[in-house]
Amino acid sequence: MEKRTFTHEIDGRPLTIEVSDLAGQANGSVLARFGETVVLATAVMAKTAREGIAYFPLLVDYEERFYAAGKISGSRFIKREGRPSEEAILTGRLIDRALRPRFNQRMRNDVQVVLTVLSFDGANDPDIPALVAASTALTISDIPWAGPLGAVRVSKNGSSWRINPTYPERTESPVDLVAAGVKDRINMLEARGKEVPEGEVLEAITKSEEPIQALIRFQEEIQKDVGRAKAAVPL
Repeated sequence: MEKRTFTHEIDGRPLTIEVSDLAGQANGSVLARFGETVVLATAVMAKTAREGIAYFPLLVDYEERFYAAGKISGSRFIKREGRPSEEAILTGRLIDRALRPRFNQRMRNDVQVVLTVLSFDGANDPDIPALVAASTALTISDIPWAGPLGAVRVSKNGSSWRINPTYPERTESPVDLVAAGVKDRINMLEARGKEVPEGEVLEAITKSEEPIQALIRFQEEIQKDVGRAKAAVPL
């Protein structure tokens, strides 16, 4: 497949989605770039349903590699990746919470979404690019799901709101909110910060809505260009 590159501006900074033969055996795969942070998203579905289960078998795996930050961990003689960090586990759960409600819960085919951080620039957190990349990979794949969805992080610096702030900007903000949503509604929120008025939290949520809808439209354009027809899965 010829490499296709799509670009969308978020608060004046480009988010780039690349679709190519990378991870070509997956049902859907994309490479997301935001700043110098790069995340590979792959989505795979089993061809047959798993028997004997009463739940939808979805696995979301978010993997941070030391090489993404230019580091080699371990002792002098043993150089290998260790167990996932607590932050990586929590990021995987955040992505899962946004994606899972958009699947038909009667599906019994295993679905795996794997997000691998290939590069981290120290300023742009990989979690939002990973979530958008996961949504895009599922959207262009033949895996049935009710997407796409958009996601952004919102912070406040002084009197101005920032979308997808850098790490330094986040440390100065009293609000650090992650919002994900589908068309016309928010479907996942996560926030931390100092005690602030309720109206300020509502304002942060409101500020996230238009960038989320713009990301959804962006993914729909990608789907029209390179998307596959959705598979018929017995329920």
